[in-house]
Amino acid sequence: MSLSIHDHDRRKSGLTYVYAVLGRRAGGVSVGVNLNTNSACNWRCVYCEIPDLKFGNAPDCDLQLLERELRGMLIDILRGDWMQKNVPEERWRVLKDVSISGNGEPTSCPQFPEVVALIGRVLREFDEARDTQIVLITNGSLIHKPEVQRGLRTLHELAGVVWFKLDSATEEGTARLNNARAGLARTRTNVELAARACTTWLQTMVLAWKGEPPSDAESDAYVRFVRELVSAGVPLKGVHMYGPARESYQPEAAHISEVPRAWLDAFAARVEAAGLPVRLSP
Repeated sequence: MSLSIHDHDRRKSGLTYVYAVLGRRAGGVSVGVNLNTNSACNWRCVYCEIPDLKFGNAPDCDLQLLERELRGMLIDILRGDWMQKNVPEERWRVLKDVSISGNGEPTSCPQFPEVVALIGRVLREFDEARDTQIVLITNGSLIHKPEVQRGLRTLHELAGVVWFKLDSATEEGTARLNNARAGLARTRTNVELAARACTTWLQTMVLAWKGEPPSDAESDAYVRFVRELVSAGVPLKGVHMYGPARESYQPEAAHISEVPRAWLDAFAARVEAAGLPVRLSP
C-alpha cells in the first residue's frame, strides 16, 4: 500500500476505525480515526470522496477495538518499517497527527469525549509521538452540544487542534456546497465556541462550480465574516485553504473543479488582509 495525497481510502487499512493517509495540510503521515463506520453524515459536501454516503450520525464506538487498532497502528508506524514500505518520499516520513475524521461528522459519535481521551492516553505510551498532535476535523455543526464541548475541553488539555469547516459564509453557498442549512448565526456561534475552547483553524475548500470560481458576493461575504470574527476578538489561529485533490463520489462531482491559482492566491491575500493568516494547499 503506497500512500498518496490523492487517495484517502479508509478501507485499505483493513481495520474498522483506524487508517493512515498522506495529508497535504498535515505535511506528512496522518493516522485517521473514522468514527462514522456507517458512512453517515449530517452534511453532504459536493466534493466528498465517500462512496455511498448517507444522511445520519455516527454509531456507537467500540472503544476497546479502537484502542487496540490505534495502538497497533502506532507500533507499526513508529517502531516498525511501515513508513519505508508505504510512504514514497523521505520528506513525508513523519507522523504529524492523529486525526479524528473519517466518513462523516465525528462529533456525532455518542462516545466522542471518550474517544478524545482514549487517543491522548494511547499517544502518551509512545515517546516517539511526543510531537504528534491530535486534530479534530469537523463541520462544526454540533460544537454547541454539551458532550462535544466536553470533548473539546479534553482536546485542549491534550494540546489538540480543531479544524472547523467553513466553505461559504452565505446561506446559499452552504446549501449548494455542503447541503446544510444550519444557518450563519449558528455557524458564527459555534466558531466562537470552538475557538474559545480549543486552538481552532478554519478549513475552507475553494472550488470552481461549473467552471466559475466563487462569485464576488460569495468571496466578499467570506472576507466580511472573517473580519467580523477578528474584530470580535474570536481567537482563531488562521485558515487552512485548499482545493479539490481527490475524486468526489457525489452527484455534483461533474460540476466542481479547481480554481485558477492566481484567483486562489488573490483570495487568500484578501483573507489575510482581513486579519487571519492563510495556509494554502492548492
